[in-house]
Amino acid sequence: MGLLEIIILSVVQGLTEFLPVSSSGHLVVAEAILEALGRPLPPDGERLTVNIVLHVGTLLAIFAFFWREVWQLVGRDRRLVPLLIVGTVPAAAVGVPLKLYAKQLLEDPLLAGCMFLVTAALLVWASRRPSGKTAYRELDYGGAIKIGLLQALALLPGVSRSGATIAGELACGLDRRSAGVFAFLLAIPAIGGAGVLEFASLVKQYASSANADAAATSPGVLAVGAVVSMAVGLAALAWLVRWIEKGRLADFTWYLVPLGTAIIGWQLMR
Repeated sequence: MGLLEIIILSVVQGLTEFLPVSSSGHLVVAEAILEALGRPLPPDGERLTVNIVLHVGTLLAIFAFFWREVWQLVGRDRRLVPLLIVGTVPAAAVGVPLKLYAKQLLEDPLLAGCMFLVTAALLVWASRRPSGKTAYRELDYGGAIKIGLLQALALLPGVSRSGATIAGELACGLDRRSAGVFAFLLAIPAIGGAGVLEFASLVKQYASSANADAAATSPGVLAVGAVVSMAVGLAALAWLVRWIEKGRLADFTWYLVPLGTAIIGWQLMR
């Protein structure tokens, strides 16, 4: 991939990874559009390498934005570490089998279009839900499991991970600020785990076919991609946290509903 392509992908990744609009759904739709236009997709090895690098950039954005909260996980908030693990288990239990046995489902643009509407409904509900009074440090294991189940739903393309987990946290009685913080602390193992799975797939490709596609994008261009995805991710996080506190998540439905409707119409007419 060239520098311009990497920058575009980095901006999209940085925005959609954190804003409640589903990065996986946008990726599925973008690939479907490229195929419809007769534009060949990059080889699998190259795509995996780029995905890993961009995931690293967005993961660094979380560490940079929430560095105080992350640092406290090794100190006064260490009781939250098992809760984050419990909250990640449902996504891991569902995600690995889906990746192995239902990959075609995860790449279906019609499903993505339908799930964009599901995300819009979740955001409307979350915006109308009154802010709770519980701080994220007071969350119990039952709440962590409920939030984890909603995060597992976000494995479907078009369902926003941040939107689903924030809705789950508000349902558990967390205040809006805490919902935003815990959603992105929970994103650390989720995004990290996705990166590990992609890395394992890349290693498997090398071992089975001596695939050299990953080398098609130069290290310098990949480094630019990581920096851009991190910078855009930081801006997206700052924006989203403010909107969560103001109860304005429903504003994203003005984008998601027309998008989902258009994709469903396009796919049904094909």
